[in-house]
Amino acid sequence: MYGDGRKTRLKGIFRKERLSRAENIMKYIETLREGERVNEVFLCKHKQAAVTKNGKPYENMILQDKTGTLDAKIWEPDSQGIDDFDRFDYISVTGDVTSFQGALQLNVKRVRKAQPGEYEPGDYLPVSDRDVDEMYRELKDMISSIETPCLKKLLSKFFLEDKEFEKRFKFHSAAKTVHHGFVGGLLEHTLGVTKLCEAFCRQYPMLNRDLLLSAAMFHDIGKLEELSVFPENDYTDDGQLLGHIVIGTEWVGEKIREIPEFPKKLSSELKHCILAHHGELEYGSPKKPALVEAVALSFADNVDAKMETLKEAFAPVPEGNTEWLGYNRLLESNIRKTSR
Repeated sequence: MYGDGRKTRLKGIFRKERLSRAENIMKYIETLREGERVNEVFLCKHKQAAVTKNGKPYENMILQDKTGTLDAKIWEPDSQGIDDFDRFDYISVTGDVTSFQGALQLNVKRVRKAQPGEYEPGDYLPVSDRDVDEMYRELKDMISSIETPCLKKLLSKFFLEDKEFEKRFKFHSAAKTVHHGFVGGLLEHTLGVTKLCEAFCRQYPMLNRDLLLSAAMFHDIGKLEELSVFPENDYTDDGQLLGHIVIGTEWVGEKIREIPEFPKKLSSELKHCILAHHGELEYGSPKKPALVEAVALSFADNVDAKMETLKEAFAPVPEGNTEWLGYNRLLESNIRKTSR
C-alpha cells in the first residue's frame, strides 16, 4: 500500500538495532503475492467481530508493517490454533494470501500473540518514501522565500523555533487511513500542497503568494492533535469534538497574538484560508472559500490527497495488471491502473 522503498526510510527516525530473527528473514506486506503461505509477525492495526450473511461469526482484521497494511479474515475464530489477542498487539500469523476485488487478503489459519524478541517495533510503522529531513529542509526554504515579515515570523515560531513542534511534525501522519497515513505523511502532504500552491502562483499572478504559501504550510497542523501518534494513529477526543481545521486555526490565532504588528485583516485572511481549505461545508470546512487564495488552497489540498490515494491504491497491484480495483470512497469511482 505504501510503495517501494519505504522499508528503508526509518533511518534517521528510529535508531534501534534490529533484533535477531534467528534464521527467518522478514517478509514485508508489499512483497506478498496471491497464493503464498505466510508465517510472519504483524501489528494488529484493527480487529472486529463480524457475522456472515449466513449468521456465521468471523473476525475482520487489518495487519500492518512499515510497508503497508493487509486486510485479513479469521473465518474459524473458535478453531484450535486461534489464540486470544487484542488490537495493537504484535501477532504471529500463519495464513494464505488470496485476492478479493483486486486487493490482497490474508486467510488466517493460526494466530498467537508474539513474544518479546520475535519482532522489532520499527518494522511495523509505515513510513514515507521520501527522506524526512530533506523534506523539512525544503519546507524551510519555502519559509525563507516569504517576504511579508509578520508571516515569516509566524511561520518561524512554529517550524523553525519550536523544536518539539518540528519533531512531532516530522513524525506524524496526515490521515488515519485515506491518504498519507504514515510516518512523515503530514510533512509530505504539507510540502506537496505548498508546492502546488507555488505552481498556482506562477500561473495566476493575482494570487497573494505569501498568504497562500503560509496558509498551505499551516493548513493541517491541527492534525498533530486530531490524530494520536503511531502505532495507534486514531482520532483523539479533540479530533472528534473539534477537528484539525478548528484546532489549527486556534493555534495560529494564539501565535498571531504574540506578534503585535500582525495586521488584523491579514490575520483574518490567513485564518479564513485554513478554515475553508476543505472547500465545502459537507467536507468539514466551517466556511466555504471566499478569497482566491482559499480557493487555490482547497484545490491544492484536494489534488495532493487524491493523487496520493491513487498511488497507495495502485502500489500493491502487480505491474501490468489493469483489472478494475473496485469502488474508491474518496474518488467516488471504480478505479484501475492505466494500460501501458
